[in-house]
Amino acid sequence: MVMDDEPLAREVIIRYIGRLPYLQLAAECSNAVQALTILQQQQIDLLFADIQMPELLGTDLIKILHNPPKVIITTAFAEYAIQGYELDVVDYLLKPVQFDRFLKAVHKAFRDEGLFMQEQIQSTEKQETKKEAYLYFRTDRKMVKVMLDDIIYIEGMKNYIKIITHNGMVITKHSMNAIEAMLPEEQFVRVHRSYIASKQKIKYFTGEVIHLNNVEIPIGKLFKTNVIKLLSL
Repeated sequence: MVMDDEPLAREVIIRYIGRLPYLQLAAECSNAVQALTILQQQQIDLLFADIQMPELLGTDLIKILHNPPKVIITTAFAEYAIQGYELDVVDYLLKPVQFDRFLKAVHKAFRDEGLFMQEQIQSTEKQETKKEAYLYFRTDRKMVKVMLDDIIYIEGMKNYIKIITHNGMVITKHSMNAIEAMLPEEQFVRVHRSYIASKQKIKYFTGEVIHLNNVEIPIGKLFKTNVIKLLSL
């Protein structure tokens, strides 16, 4: 079950669950009160739980459960880590959650039961890199399919993002942090507070800009060291 009051955050975890054949989404909810009802009615083996939510904190929910499922915390706040581990949670994932980190947490949750062996995880990672990947984005009252290989770069515009592809431009309501979490890190790199670039489309870069498909986008000062390190590998 996925419990988070942010729809985009739930969407990321649900998408990750869908990429693993040995996980099945039983339920999703936007607050701990809904989660408590579901837990009383269904058998939940693994709970992805946000902490800061209306009405009841995720950590408070865990405290009142007599027989809680395995719990993986997903939050944007590192300061809850000690409290989370005091509740004997499986793992503590900071948003934006990357798929490789998600995969390790899931393996950790069930490794004692022998359900998820390292060979299975490696097989899943290989399958993910081979399959044709895409995302759907809502724009103009319809869901538009965007192939990840077609994306050149993404630009943030306050509450919206502009996705530049070989086939044109898609504008949709997302935050940069949310879209960064949805994209595979082996294929895309955050180069600026307002820009994400496709690594495959980069022709050259300097310490200040990245050039791709006749367009230059800036490298932010806070991202410079990491960008140069990643692109120089």
